[in-house]
Amino acid sequence: MQKLSERSAIAKTVRQLDVSDSDAVRLAYRLVCETVRRRNYIDRYINKVAKPRTVGEYELGIQAFLRLYVYQTRIARKWSRPNVEEAETIVKLVRSILGWRTTKEVESILGELLTQEPDIVLEGATDEEKVGLSTFHPVWFVKYCFNLFGRSNAVIMLEADNQTLPTYIRLNTLRASEDVILEKLAAEGIQIKKVEHLRFAYEIKNTRAPLTGTTSFQEGLFYIQDKASCFAAEVANPQPGMTLLEVCAAPGAKTTYLAQLMQNRGAIYSIDYSKRRMGIWKREVGQMGVKIAEPVIADACELSPLTKEADVVVLDPPCTGSGNFVRSPSSKWRLTSRSIDKMAEIQWRMLEKSAENVKPGGTLVYSTCSITLEENEMLVEKFLKRNCDFLLAEATPKIGLPGLRGLDMCQRLFPHIHMCNGFFIAKLIKNL
Repeated sequence: MQKLSERSAIAKTVRQLDVSDSDAVRLAYRLVCETVRRRNYIDRYINKVAKPRTVGEYELGIQAFLRLYVYQTRIARKWSRPNVEEAETIVKLVRSILGWRTTKEVESILGELLTQEPDIVLEGATDEEKVGLSTFHPVWFVKYCFNLFGRSNAVIMLEADNQTLPTYIRLNTLRASEDVILEKLAAEGIQIKKVEHLRFAYEIKNTRAPLTGTTSFQEGLFYIQDKASCFAAEVANPQPGMTLLEVCAAPGAKTTYLAQLMQNRGAIYSIDYSKRRMGIWKREVGQMGVKIAEPVIADACELSPLTKEADVVVLDPPCTGSGNFVRSPSSKWRLTSRSIDKMAEIQWRMLEKSAENVKPGGTLVYSTCSITLEENEMLVEKFLKRNCDFLLAEATPKIGLPGLRGLDMCQRLFPHIHMCNGFFIAKLIKNL
């Protein structure tokens, strides 16, 4: 089974069904995201009504139908009096897609799903379970956050995973000057606000049309990029003429910004293991006018094809993505407590290999979009103990909170505080 993100799944469906109505696509994306975000709550509600059966015992098509049905008829209507006509229309549509023989096994519970009170969901739940259900997170993750941040702070953070984060763009001065780009954006009805302390990052305040449909986007004048990602490139602070190694580079957001900061002078070697993702990387790099980046398809745990020493090495390894649950809610249901240790092991191998390519006096920047200790501070501590030729340096600009466990020179960003993806970054310098 493919583990697709919400956006990738919708895009694949749109291609398969040849859907051209952009409004319908946006509505479908929102419906899927909001349903998936609440999956534990919805499943528990269905299980209470359908017992002794559980939602997981039905085939995948029925599971998806029941979840969407509960969200649209109950949750989206804030558990008010149900609209029976709307429910009947949904059922007729699903019959036409899945067939009446498939849907008939659950039609007996549809009426009760429309009338049961939501109070049944929390019946018999422990404190951690109640918090997980009310904030829509796995219980293991709730317990982890309680232990790491304390109950009250953790609840605030978990609740914030259900907010809507701003959209950010980064102006691309490889294509035009900042002033020219700002004029073109204004002419297209894109209202923006400068992000404090970051050089080319702006928050979208309003837009007349989808950003990807604008002429400015098609011309590569800006890149849709979370401010945490922009931050990582600025911490690396590459200078024109440098040699830079970017590990886990696809799909290209950081590559294009690093090249911009280098003014298209020098060399960037961008490594990723995925041919498919590097195909996207090539498209993005071309769109943004990058001339100095060279793709290298390789396993970042090995890095055997590359023997060059770099002035700057940027490593953004695969991670649990626990800082990105706002924008990718499905990821929290794919993770388990064991996922953290598995990811940390991969990250450690990549970090050790990446360090081999840093020249004396060079910089190694390590970042993740995870909030866990094991993938962040604990990994940096382990690295420093085993690599005495590296020192922790101040990560600048200062836009986040200090790292935990006394690693004050690292920085952390949190969605509920900084209004962006959860993020960790460390900057390491190799002794001369």
